[in-house]
Amino acid sequence: MSTEGRGGPSPTRVLLASLVGTAVEFYDFYIYATAASLVFGPLFFPAASPSAQLLAAYGSFGIAFLARPLGSIVFGHYGDRVGRKSTLVASLLLMGGSTVLIGVLPTYDSIGWLAPLALCLLRFGQGFGLGGEWGGAVLLAVENAPASHRARYGMFPQIGAPVGFIAANGLFLLLGAFLTPAQFQAWGWRLPFLGSAVLVLLGLWVRLKLTETPAFAKAMEEAPPPAVPLAEVVRAYPRQTVGGPSPPSSASPCSISPLPSRWAMAPPPWAMAAPPSWACNWAPSCFWPWASSSPAGGRMSLPPAAC
Repeated sequence: MSTEGRGGPSPTRVLLASLVGTAVEFYDFYIYATAASLVFGPLFFPAASPSAQLLAAYGSFGIAFLARPLGSIVFGHYGDRVGRKSTLVASLLLMGGSTVLIGVLPTYDSIGWLAPLALCLLRFGQGFGLGGEWGGAVLLAVENAPASHRARYGMFPQIGAPVGFIAANGLFLLLGAFLTPAQFQAWGWRLPFLGSAVLVLLGLWVRLKLTETPAFAKAMEEAPPPAVPLAEVVRAYPRQTVGGPSPPSSASPCSISPLPSRWAMAPPPWAMAAPPSWACNWAPSCFWPWASSSPAGGRMSLPPAAC
């Protein structure tokens, strides 16, 4: 049933906002992985060997995984105190701004060591913004869901991740098909970063039409927010806090993100085989949340966690 008649956004709008915003932010996140695999080494990290350049570029890629937990803590704090909508808009702007600035960043040949330093700072901004996006988008979906459909609503941000993944690598695949290697290294790699501005505006257009979630509005009516929400979570739910961020789920993006990025620019059949492999992420992302609404409930999360 639509909630717009009661002054709130419709379920369709809520799910679209959580999916589109997450897809845009993961697109921004993964175009960096692709560019790091292909061009960032020689452009920003001059070294004696191509292998050292590639390792330096991958090192800058990894900075975001250090920033993401910090972003989740900071944006989570203000999301519980100020509101979900404001923090989601801020995370989208931070991610989008960092991405567009990477697209206009001078290389090492132009400004020397300031180029890799600025690149690493902007990559930190990407990770910080994505850290705030993930938890906020899930809350946006789940807190607008009926009690029996929370897992199903919560799957939409997860679906946004492979959408961004496919869009990012697919765009680089097209650029590789239509540009010469010299054109791609000179200016073509910048186009996906600059194009992020359009996608961020789309995400903002969707999210600015939302209101605060019913759960947050009710909590604000009942009592003021705690001074340090994270401390309350750790005190009240210590087991869930420790068990939630499992090492396999946290480590997998570090290993899988750059690999298809290099395959995307390889000759067929690799280039044609990579997109279906990314699309396979959708099946479990849809099945397990749907199955968790069965009488088995939370036990349905054990098989995918074991995998």
